[in-house]
Amino acid sequence: MDVNQRIISRLATELGVRPEQVAATVELLDGGATVPFIARYRKEVTGALDDIQLRQLDERLRYLRELEERRAAVLVAIDEQGKLDATLKASIDAAETKQRLEDLYLPFKKKRRTKAQIAREAGLEPLADALLADPSLDPESEAANYLRPAEGDIPAIEDAKAALDGAKQILMERFAEDPELIGQLRERLWQEGELSARVLEGKQQEGAKFSDYFEHDEKLAKAPSHRALAMFRARNEGVLSLSIRLPGEEEAPVHPAQVAIAKQFGISDQGRPADKWLAEVVRWTWRVKLYTALETELLGRLREQAELTAIDVFAANLKDLLLAAPAGQKVTLAIDPGQRTGCKVAVIDATGQFVDHTTIYPHAPQNQWNEALSVLAKLVKQHGVELIAVGNGTASRETDKLAGELLKALAPAHRLSKVMVSEAGASVYSASEYASREMPDLDVTVRGAVSIGRRLQDPLAELVKIEPKSIGVGQYQHDVSQVQLSRSLEVVIEDCVNAVGVDLNTASSALLSRVAGLSTALAENIVAQRNVKGAFKSRKELLEVSRLGAKTFEQCAGFLRIHNADNPLDASAVHPEAYPLVERIAKQSGREVRGLIGDSAALKALKPADFADERFGVPTVNDILKELDKPGRDPRPEFKAAEFREGVETLNDLKLGMVLEGTVTNVTHFGAFVDIGVHQDGLVHISALSDRFIEDPRSVVKAGDIVTVKVMSVDIPRKRVGLSMRLDDQPEAENDVKSDANRNDTNKNNGSPKDQRNANRKSPRSQRNSAKPDEPAPMGALGAALLKARGGK
Repeated sequence: MDVNQRIISRLATELGVRPEQVAATVELLDGGATVPFIARYRKEVTGALDDIQLRQLDERLRYLRELEERRAAVLVAIDEQGKLDATLKASIDAAETKQRLEDLYLPFKKKRRTKAQIAREAGLEPLADALLADPSLDPESEAANYLRPAEGDIPAIEDAKAALDGAKQILMERFAEDPELIGQLRERLWQEGELSARVLEGKQQEGAKFSDYFEHDEKLAKAPSHRALAMFRARNEGVLSLSIRLPGEEEAPVHPAQVAIAKQFGISDQGRPADKWLAEVVRWTWRVKLYTALETELLGRLREQAELTAIDVFAANLKDLLLAAPAGQKVTLAIDPGQRTGCKVAVIDATGQFVDHTTIYPHAPQNQWNEALSVLAKLVKQHGVELIAVGNGTASRETDKLAGELLKALAPAHRLSKVMVSEAGASVYSASEYASREMPDLDVTVRGAVSIGRRLQDPLAELVKIEPKSIGVGQYQHDVSQVQLSRSLEVVIEDCVNAVGVDLNTASSALLSRVAGLSTALAENIVAQRNVKGAFKSRKELLEVSRLGAKTFEQCAGFLRIHNADNPLDASAVHPEAYPLVERIAKQSGREVRGLIGDSAALKALKPADFADERFGVPTVNDILKELDKPGRDPRPEFKAAEFREGVETLNDLKLGMVLEGTVTNVTHFGAFVDIGVHQDGLVHISALSDRFIEDPRSVVKAGDIVTVKVMSVDIPRKRVGLSMRLDDQPEAENDVKSDANRNDTNKNNGSPKDQRNANRKSPRSQRNSAKPDEPAPMGALGAALLKARGGK
């Protein structure tokens, strides 16, 4: 079996699909096809693999090809040393991971001149072999036979101790490079080992936010992402030390790992002359050679897994945010709230184009409330405003109140709606090079207001202009691999954009560049041609765009929409390559294409199999008929906004038991953060999301959802709010507003996640819905640390 066949066979096994499906998909990917294009328009070729399977296949294909390249390099390197025998080659060929491959290669890897290598050059390897093979030999007597003077850069062996030290180095290196032993110890440490966190001396006060981990132990393999990343951050800040321990190692007469090493090489203490020396070799092998290396490696594995989980959380939240309901094409007045410098106001038309702007000063110190209302009313009447978007930053609730008064003052003559909009990332966008090119004549602050308005009209179209990491829906995003994070988020954006489709005549170059097959340069070329020649009238005109060839057209055309085009199919997700098929369907139905579109009764009466042929199978015909029924349908939900409670504007306004409406801003593995309009998102712990036990918070809520919550705890000094979606839950009296004086006592009672959970299990109901053992409690020191750390800030 050649390399390609081996990769295809393995991918088919991992994905649970046929090898032919994998082979066809790999051929498409290698030919430059994108995942969105393959998922939607090549179902017959791939056997209808969905986008999730295709992403997995693409990622694993990259890994397996890198593995095969490394395998070939390792085989060549060992063969050049003349040490590649049939057994070793078989082991290397069978290696299924990069880690296993590197374990096998370790003894043959070129390295700096080690103590063991120097000892071998001094002729001490026979001494090491002899004592290992026959422990009945006396080490001192045998070593006396290997004394020698210095020669070149080989030091002298002046006494038996020096000879035995050299022999020890040889065996230590040999033992520490045994691939079977390394693999065994690695997995034992991973499965059985405990992650031990301890506060460094004198760092208790400085690292108070990490107090839950000052004396913390938990199973290494089961440490959840958020806790692992919190501990790694604490270590990086010089607050904690982290180590890995095997259960019972401190009480055992011999460390369990040393027992495993001795067993691997047939070493046992039978009272023979060399047994004590060999036991010392084993001890040094573990302590000096293996423990530190394996601990570093496994902490790296834990961090990598924690990062991947955090990235998955970020990606899922970003997807929900990008696919949030658009308010639609309505003239919008956007307000970026501010106090001393005033509120920046921008008006944009229904297509998101800038129309007008001003600055109002309704808040302290100017307090020009009535003047501000007058200015806003004039703008509403002058431009026919339908929506008011209020950024959720500083002074947002006060500004929202101003907008509320405006609505009342203008009713019923002007029907307006006001919406609080997340402004996360708006300042990043407004100061970006892209924003300066898009709105060169506007001040940075006005650009921010425009962005707030646009993201209400169409979140997807506006948020693609902002670096995903600045949108604020991640957990510890600055602590994870930035390369992996960027790649994952780029995939999410690509999938979202192509799932919704893009209006070719209104989309920005930033949005167009996310369409399958289009690069940034091609997107800019499309906009340039649009600016010069006017709106595109058909998809075919794309072929006139500079450097946009037939292959790129094939990839992107189906995801671009042209409304009021000459061909009505240009406004749909039907690919131009399938237009002849649609014409055939229309002809057999006895009508024009335009008349067939939207005729549900007629379309549902058709049998897909009647129109399938060698090129377009039943899956594609099915998709086409669905698209003709509702052409260009938007998969995003209907727009609605949370209604914040009047009079609840700051933490001081919150009361225990208060029921509020809010918007989910972020979902993590331990719960969901909800904006309830007090400038500080509250946390609904996973145990308070539902009456039933849940594994994943996303099975209940997602970013952008409007939810009803009850206030369970308020901690004003630390700006922490605990919420519950179980509205019949009763807040505990001791969870009332805390002061600095009693905060430390609270922390003492919440010294560990386990203590916090026990403290919160007050009733049969809370026991029934309590968190899993690896989850933090809704509040307490850990909740505070996580809340403070969210978003990587």
